[in-house]
Amino acid sequence: MTGTAAAEPTVTTFTSTVDRIDSTAVVLTETYFYAEGGGQPADRGTLGGVEVVDVQHRDGDIVHELAEPPSFEPDESVEGVVDAAFRTYCMRAHTASHVLYGAGRRLLSDLGYGGFDISATVPDDAGDDDFGPAVSGKVRVDFETTTEIDDSTLAELERLTNRAVWESYDVTWEQIPREEALGREDIAFNTKTEEGIQGETVRVVTIEDWDVAACGGTHVGNTREIGPVTVLGRSNPGEGLTRVEFAVGPRAIRQRATEHEQSRRAARALDTNVAELPDAVAALQSERDDLRDTVATLRERLVDARIADLRDDAVEADGRRWLVGTVAGLDANGLADRAEGAVGDAVDVAALVDDDGQYLGVATTGDVDAGEVVDRVTAEFGGGGGGRPTVAQGGGLDADGDDVVAFIRDTTAGGD
Repeated sequence: MTGTAAAEPTVTTFTSTVDRIDSTAVVLTETYFYAEGGGQPADRGTLGGVEVVDVQHRDGDIVHELAEPPSFEPDESVEGVVDAAFRTYCMRAHTASHVLYGAGRRLLSDLGYGGFDISATVPDDAGDDDFGPAVSGKVRVDFETTTEIDDSTLAELERLTNRAVWESYDVTWEQIPREEALGREDIAFNTKTEEGIQGETVRVVTIEDWDVAACGGTHVGNTREIGPVTVLGRSNPGEGLTRVEFAVGPRAIRQRATEHEQSRRAARALDTNVAELPDAVAALQSERDDLRDTVATLRERLVDARIADLRDDAVEADGRRWLVGTVAGLDANGLADRAEGAVGDAVDVAALVDDDGQYLGVATTGDVDAGEVVDRVTAEFGGGGGGRPTVAQGGGLDADGDDVVAFIRDTTAGGD
């Protein structure tokens, strides 16, 4: 049984003989359905009028999984109809991945091909395109490279890819001897594909003056058939890999239109134009950073003033001076740090609580165990904590800050 979808990708209607049937699994003597593989999903369509829900390679056969048991029998002729819209989308998307890799050849160092995939699922933002869900997914290419793919590199990858589409390069494929293919440095191999090569020949797809790759998928005959390509984003799926996701067709158009609209809206909000938007954003970020520094300085001053007030109200207990009170805007670490800075200058113990009563920081000169103070408070108000004998902290308290302070003053500082 043979599969000829990759060799003749434009054929979407054919007649073949049924070789055998196992419930809903059908094997034909010849098929133009593409079986899932190499990152490309299986074709959709019908066989003898019954929906084909999956197509897979199994033990040397191409097995068509139907939605229900068919009425036809082995040795009968049956008509196969491949979903032309989905096939065309896969041809465009798969070829686009080769074009993107070709762009990578021109931009990235120590380049290797880490993988490829066409998503067969419909994203939440698919919209209501007349073309249907077949063209609403996304495609990914994993680059092995030592080059950091930053925003500018990503933009240049997209620009070069669309330029190659515009230049209308011819796309061809052929079988060449296995050893010849493995010996050619210009042929891109997915590492897994290279290790799993079977047989005496390798199918090589060539984009004129742009890219050459070992591939068994379906492709368009010219890059102009791909249409617009829009990069969606990048991620790092593993060490040494950068994953670039992109869209072709209606989703690419919609994504680009949305980004342009948002850019214009942002430019208007900043009273500038799109071309000058980066400078306007940079100026806004600088202003924000200055304001953050100012706010942080003012907060430090408020904390200093608050601790100075608490120092004036410190209480005596068992010959030791306790500084106890609430301080706004600090977490457990911040409270512990400021408590540590407060002891030693006529203060033997500092116990600071945030206004909401969630966090506690305690520091001592050594005569009082800071951890024991925290333990007493958490035993009363819940939460937990820990630290050194001279510095400890607590968190998860369930109380008002003033109540925690009153407890420390009345019990711990009082020596109970």
